[in-house]
Amino acid sequence: MRPRHLGPSRSRIPLTQVSDTSAPKPAPRTPPGLLTLILLSGISALGMNIFQPSLPGMAKYFDVDYHLMALSVPAYLATSAVVQILCGPISDKLGRRPVLFWSLLIFLLFTVGCIFAPTAGLFLMCRMGQAIGTTCMVLSRAAVRDMYEGPKAASMIGYVTMGMTLVPMLGPALGGILDQAYGWQANFWLLFACALVTLWLFWVDFGETAHASGKTLGEQFGEYPELLRSPRFWGYSLASGWSAGSFFAYLGGAPFVGTHIYGLSSGELGLFFSAPAVGYFLGNYLSGRFSEQVGINSMVLWGTCINLFGVALSLGISLAGLGTVWSFFGLMCFVGLGNGLAIPNGTTGAIGVRPHLAGTAAGLSSAIMIGSGAALSAMAAALLGEGSTAAPLLGIMAASGLGGLLAIATVMRREAQLARQI
Repeated sequence: MRPRHLGPSRSRIPLTQVSDTSAPKPAPRTPPGLLTLILLSGISALGMNIFQPSLPGMAKYFDVDYHLMALSVPAYLATSAVVQILCGPISDKLGRRPVLFWSLLIFLLFTVGCIFAPTAGLFLMCRMGQAIGTTCMVLSRAAVRDMYEGPKAASMIGYVTMGMTLVPMLGPALGGILDQAYGWQANFWLLFACALVTLWLFWVDFGETAHASGKTLGEQFGEYPELLRSPRFWGYSLASGWSAGSFFAYLGGAPFVGTHIYGLSSGELGLFFSAPAVGYFLGNYLSGRFSEQVGINSMVLWGTCINLFGVALSLGISLAGLGTVWSFFGLMCFVGLGNGLAIPNGTTGAIGVRPHLAGTAAGLSSAIMIGSGAALSAMAAALLGEGSTAAPLLGIMAASGLGGLLAIATVMRREAQLARQI
């Protein structure tokens, strides 16, 4: 499926407008198809969660404490935050295509490094190198914003993310099965194969979408203060970032909860672990279907409320001593649903604050989200230990969800004040 509408002021952009002359040039001269955008986003998600059910077993393989292996999640996220700060301005200068191309190649290299790492320390270093792959998720969204305007962009990002959500829905379950059958390395071989296919499709289909900025890299990075001074940019970024923070905390703590509290095997954990992705798929479908009619702010507001509802209910059940594996993982569907509404619309709102800085804004907004997620993921893993219940993890998730709700409420109040002044 290829987008037919490029927005009222957009047209297909000749490759000659992109200033880089040494990077590989695409064969087609058209914007990327929907499948290409989905796979680019999906490879980032797959790299984040396919091996999660293997973490307890990997700790035994490397003969280290579980908490050290759990650092593979926040270390990956923290590096991703730095990468995304850099990739936005660079892609605004050089174009989306060359940055994506080299990011995929580097991702493949470090994936092989993860497979053959002899120690936990080298594995964690390669995991941090894999974080370059998150560029694909950021710039696929920036490419959508290059082609579409306003709520239409939110709608398209919703559809892209809905398709991408199939990856985290199937990834942990498949990862758990592969771990039991062939060992944890099989997860990374599958990741390598998927990245190779994505690189091929990207090469033949992804025509450049960005206009050349005409600025030096120094001038591109100098645009950050313009974004950082915008209250609306911060509001949208924090609304989507803290709503997503509930999920990132879940990534850091759910493997421990599943294996140590509820006694799940890696295969069983993979199946239960995918629960948020079910809601996320539905949420992104609703974003794609209704964002244009309902509006960005309302969709983010509903998303943050639903996210907080699911976590708060699960926390109450846990504190009452009634928590089960079904209540813990089942209510995570609300977290996924809320994020499916909040993230596409919040991202579109942040990028739309300064349309001429789409790549820079996409990178910075995503860095805020991922940076917050890294801290929350590390905190969740650190708070859980022998004798713990799920309550500490759920408390962190609830606090993050509340922060997202307050952030979008602040944006809506600010816009109402501006409307009264007109």
